[in-house]
Amino acid sequence: MSRLSVELMTTDQLTPEQKAGSPFFENFWDSRGWGLGLSIVMRRDEVAGVPGRFGWDGAFSTSWYVDPREDLLGVLMAQCRPGALRLPPVVRDFWTSVYQAIDD
Repeated sequence: MSRLSVELMTTDQLTPEQKAGSPFFENFWDSRGWGLGLSIVMRRDEVAGVPGRFGWDGAFSTSWYVDPREDLLGVLMAQCRPGALRLPPVVRDFWTSVYQAIDD
């Protein structure tokens, strides 16, 4: 893909009105945006919440993200059905561990 295509895909396309009516988790859009088919981290709110990171978390604990600044691509494939509409701890633990393992 061209650099311009990736830039367009990873640019927040949602308006504030669209974010206000989100069906996702409470405050989901406070630190995220939506590009063309993927979530984009806009503001840091956790260890792995690095601005510019993009990807998506699936409903049953799958997760993939790309962090261009760290030259990082990560994929978690799990099958854990959450009890509520929220990320299971395994997803947060995975990404926290990935970012803690980065050795500058």
